[in-house]
Amino acid sequence: MRRVSGRDEAFTSYVSQRHRHLLRTAYLLCGDLHLAEDLVQNTLVKLYMAWPRAARADNVDAYVRRVLVNAHLDETRRPWRRERVVSDSTLGASAPAHDLAGRDELTRALRELPERQRAVVVLRHYWGLSIRETAEDLKISTGTVKSQTAKALTSLAHSLQACEQ
Repeated sequence: MRRVSGRDEAFTSYVSQRHRHLLRTAYLLCGDLHLAEDLVQNTLVKLYMAWPRAARADNVDAYVRRVLVNAHLDETRRPWRRERVVSDSTLGASAPAHDLAGRDELTRALRELPERQRAVVVLRHYWGLSIRETAEDLKISTGTVKSQTAKALTSLAHSLQACEQ
């Protein structure tokens, strides 16, 4: 029987507490549950490999969030690495998707935003990061965060008004 190390216990504890939050963040970033699950899985693999360093960080959530956002940005920058989902009736029915975002108008409007604007909105308003923290995570200037936030919020407002009519 294999003994569980202190490293594994600490990592497992962190993941069990934060997995749902990470999955929801990934879903809000990419708008696809299956891709979100892949992003979280890749993030957790990277986190496990760097756990001794991550556990010593002042803010483990910030460390993990940065890994998650970078994994998402890598996927959007390198389209040749993405798998293409195809419908194949021989595989049978797929399992029902988890309803992470409530399928409401806000989530649909958020998915319509360009990648960078969506990332800024998720980091600023879902994670509650400051402009500076968002800029650091996305490796952009604070001015870009402000302008992308303004554009995204304007687009969201227009989309939500159209849904009400």
